[in-house]
Amino acid sequence: MKLENVPTIRDLLDVAPMKHNDRTFFKYIRDGEIIEKKFSEVRSDGLAFCRKIRHELPERTHIAIISKSTYEYIVCMTGVLVGSHVAVPIDPDSTAEEAAEIINDSDATAILYGAEFSDRIDAVKALCPKIKFQMVISYSDEFNKIYEEYSEAFAYAALSDIKMDPDACALIIYTSGTTGDKKGVMLSSEALVSNLIFEPYSDIVVRVDTILSVLPLHHIFCFICGFVGPLNVGNCVCLNGEMRDLFKNLLIFKPNQIRVVPMIAQAILGRIRAIQAKNPALSPKEAAAQVTGGNLDMMLSGGAHLDASLCKAFEEYGIFLRQGYGMSEASGKVTIPDLDCPINSTGRLMSTVNARVVGGEIQLDTPGLMLGYYKRPEETAEVITEDGWLRTGDIGYIDENGLLFITGRLKNLIILANGENVSPEGIENKYKENKLVSEVLVYAEKDVIVAEVYPNTEYAEIAGITDINAVLEELTDSFNETALPSHRVERLIVREIPFEKTSTGKIKRNGNDNARGEA
Repeated sequence: MKLENVPTIRDLLDVAPMKHNDRTFFKYIRDGEIIEKKFSEVRSDGLAFCRKIRHELPERTHIAIISKSTYEYIVCMTGVLVGSHVAVPIDPDSTAEEAAEIINDSDATAILYGAEFSDRIDAVKALCPKIKFQMVISYSDEFNKIYEEYSEAFAYAALSDIKMDPDACALIIYTSGTTGDKKGVMLSSEALVSNLIFEPYSDIVVRVDTILSVLPLHHIFCFICGFVGPLNVGNCVCLNGEMRDLFKNLLIFKPNQIRVVPMIAQAILGRIRAIQAKNPALSPKEAAAQVTGGNLDMMLSGGAHLDASLCKAFEEYGIFLRQGYGMSEASGKVTIPDLDCPINSTGRLMSTVNARVVGGEIQLDTPGLMLGYYKRPEETAEVITEDGWLRTGDIGYIDENGLLFITGRLKNLIILANGENVSPEGIENKYKENKLVSEVLVYAEKDVIVAEVYPNTEYAEIAGITDINAVLEELTDSFNETALPSHRVERLIVREIPFEKTSTGKIKRNGNDNARGEA
């Protein structure tokens, strides 16, 4: 799907100061002090870095960016993108070998990295012979000189006078890979902004909130929702920094809205309930305020399945929690979880997105469609249909109101010897409704259904459950009583350690060879 007159990130950057009355765009804490940056300052600093990087690298090139979610990271991403280079964001927690794999696969010839990655940079350079330029992008006097030396008042001013090609690749973002197979998703400038510019004006979209940005910006979900979207709408974005600072920063910034993955929502709920238990005289909203700062009324989740029970639990505290749907191949966003969305949906399709169901699979026609997987034409052809629709790999349906419901993944579908198809997610979701279940993975082994459960031992202690295995066996038996014969769990494994997960909190599925965690 193509749209007419889609602005580029540079267009958004140029109009934002006037459009949003030059409000504060970003807030963050440095050396114990809250720093604020207006829309005009983000524009000025981003363009200064654009000139710096174009002075150093005048030819269009692929640039790896490895840094925590700091203001300097935002400045660098902005400068690289509006300078018409190609940004390749990489998880700063990657090992040297993991980072080198992406750098080499993406053909990056330059690397911008945070000081926290300095201990791995020599190893990366040794593994990446194409790297010709490197630069530390953490806060320092040296880095800050860029803002003045490359300001529009000096000789390099013309270097930022470059028009972005909306159809050219602007970003190569590597999928997290629940199976370990990472692919570079090529996204154009048009793809990055189109879904956000043309969203329907739901209550959620038009709100101009203070948002606490919790998730790492190298993920497409956070980059779109924590930078490109607020640049268009005018939100104030507070950078959380380290995950360990989440609860401290909730009280400092007092956000109206945060975007989370389910395990973060669960952690916030746990903290609120702990406050309630210690202070039973507090009302639910008073208990929540002691954790969230008092203004939080909306949490939007993505990245992994969100349990309906979690949404219901937050209602008691006056906090609206719903999940949206998106994927890297569709520029991150496909649905919006507006205020009328039922708990079990994954949001309402945006007005620019068409969806259909073919053989049970959700397929999308969207202006956010990727250009393809970098250097992988055969794998691109596997997910793009002949008529140009994206095969999501998700099983589900769309109702008459444009609400999307996901029921499983095609690649996880269990096909038994008798030809029966079993979606493991449906069985997993039943387990997750029970508070004793912390994590669960369902798969087939020797043609029988196996459920592997990591229990919530903290809940078991509070509830006085002494024989966890016995209770989980009873739970399994109750499921089996009403299940189809093909969907009955024939074997239960109780783990002693959590499952290995991706950086977005998804359990890594490794077929039937999943590492055992039982005694």
